[in-house]
Amino acid sequence: MNEMSKVAGAGEELIEPVTVPAEAYISQDYARAERERLWHKVWLQAGRVEEIPEVGNFITYDIMETSVIIVRTAPDAIRAYHNVCPHRGRRLIDTPAGARNARGKKTSFICGFHGWTFDREGQCTFVNHQDDWQGALTPERTSLGKVSVDTWGGWIWINLDPDCGPLADYLGPVPEMLDPFELQNMRYRWRKWIVFECNWKVALEAFSETYHVQTTHPEFNAFGEFRGWARRHGLHTNIGYEAPKNMDENQAKLRIGSGEDPRLSTAEMQVYTWENANTNTTMTLVNAAKRLKDELPEGTPAMEVLQHWLKSARADDEQRGVFWPVVDPAHTAKSGTAWQIFPNFQIGHAVNNMLCYSARPYGGDPDKCIFEAAVYELFPKGEAPETDWEYTDPQNWPPVLQQDFANMAAVQQGMKNVGFRGTQPNPYMERAIASLHQNLAGYMGTGAPQPLK
Repeated sequence: MNEMSKVAGAGEELIEPVTVPAEAYISQDYARAERERLWHKVWLQAGRVEEIPEVGNFITYDIMETSVIIVRTAPDAIRAYHNVCPHRGRRLIDTPAGARNARGKKTSFICGFHGWTFDREGQCTFVNHQDDWQGALTPERTSLGKVSVDTWGGWIWINLDPDCGPLADYLGPVPEMLDPFELQNMRYRWRKWIVFECNWKVALEAFSETYHVQTTHPEFNAFGEFRGWARRHGLHTNIGYEAPKNMDENQAKLRIGSGEDPRLSTAEMQVYTWENANTNTTMTLVNAAKRLKDELPEGTPAMEVLQHWLKSARADDEQRGVFWPVVDPAHTAKSGTAWQIFPNFQIGHAVNNMLCYSARPYGGDPDKCIFEAAVYELFPKGEAPETDWEYTDPQNWPPVLQQDFANMAAVQQGMKNVGFRGTQPNPYMERAIASLHQNLAGYMGTGAPQPLK
């Protein structure tokens, strides 16, 4: 069965009002079933290619009880294996206490229990007292279990299903829409993770729509109206902002403020975003926005302000050796502000930075998840900062994200209320949520959105 045949109602646009039952968020049975029906069947973003630059570099990735080792076996080859010794089932690589995952460099993997040893190709090279098995330990029985692995966008993707289809087929229209932004050239500016008190879907959905901005982030109201749209693309969705007439490009992430004087409101929005979200912009963009009042006369039309700001920032970056890709404005508008890659990864893209979220179960507890956020940027060659995944308590995240966190925990508790009748997502602005559950139902066999009557 190919991936698209699993999508419930793949051809539907989900433009009619629907309700989604709370089962997918709070049911213990549903959470347990996700392991086999969902997580063992989909392509998952597991890391960045630049995290394993040299032969022998490895990282691990865990999804529920399953752990995977991803290792560079040659300058142009990456392999993935189940992180378990075929002898007695011990993990080969332990995650350090308090860390998100393990990382390092090895010429071989040695089991800490009995010393069975495996090379980077997954072949067993040493078994102590191997003759005791009377020849039964064939290479097939002693080699590490292989995991499907591929790359796109600078990310490493894995699939636990031995019969999975190609990553390119799974991603569908996503590469065509995002490849022009050359996401593979960006590097981490910061990355944070947390074990949070909500289901992974609650966490992901908090960032897959713009309907909440007016109320959850009221400070942004001073910079314009943030009415957004969501569009369905089979397994995946994208979101963006409506734009004033003749300003289609302002549907993208690099937007100008829409106050009386867009020169001033753009600068104010950029400064606020940098200081309180620490995402979705760069210091180059902030500084270029702060100069607008000096470089453009009062009364400059909004579209001219936008074009001048981006041109000025691009030139500033080029002087320090940072080169933005050139993307047609019509394509930028169509691509929106973010793509939700089914089931649990969001890419918030722009020509010089991006913000990505992911969420996955914490064990089998439907009330907890591992939530991650990473900010990327274009840096001069060799000047990207050294970063690692930093566990960060809720009160130490940027203030804007703390506002989102307050909703996430409260939603998880609210969904358990005996009086809750199921979610009612906005059919236009929150279509990504309905789409997620329509697609989940194709894998899980339950929980499909129902017409709102």
